[in-house]
Amino acid sequence: MAVEQSQKPRSIVVTGQRGDSPQFEPVVEKVRVPRIGPGRPRVRPHRVQADKAYASRENRAYLCCRGIRCTIPDKADQARNH
Repeated sequence: MAVEQSQKPRSIVVTGQRGDSPQFEPVVEKVRVPRIGPGRPRVRPHRVQADKAYASRENRAYLCCRGIRCTIPDKADQARNH
């Protein structure tokens, strides 16, 4: 599930027992941010905040390719390897 800061849901993907990180891209793909006034909703948020479970290189590269800034803390074992 993706929510905005005021906790309004923006997208939901129901998967059953699958891991969270592989579902990151489908959840972000479904995000629609309404515009103030007329026009289609934006399909690209300005920034994504997530927890350490989503700190993979693939998730960060996906966001970078789409021009979305991210705030995702590094896992302790990954931070030591930098």
